[in-house]
Amino acid sequence: MKPARKRKRGPKQAALFGVGLDNQDGHKRLTTGEKFIILGGSAETHERMTETIVKTFEELKQRGKPLEGVEPKELSEIIHRSTPR
Repeated sequence: MKPARKRKRGPKQAALFGVGLDNQDGHKRLTTGEKFIILGGSAETHERMTETIVKTFEELKQRGKPLEGVEPKELSEIIHRSTPR
């Protein structure tokens, strides 16, 4: 039996993906950035998701951490704090 081959892994990659499901006006909304995609939602929801993403990346920049380098729990806390109330 042959030993299992180890796959070479490239650099770690990450992106954020937001989906809004409350669209009833027929508009197709899509906002993209270097490491995020926001799809759908009402105008209000799409705007809130966009603001959250922008604030999240600003916070990561202030901390000196790339998206790929932040732990899921820390990212969750940053997103929670970045969400408009």
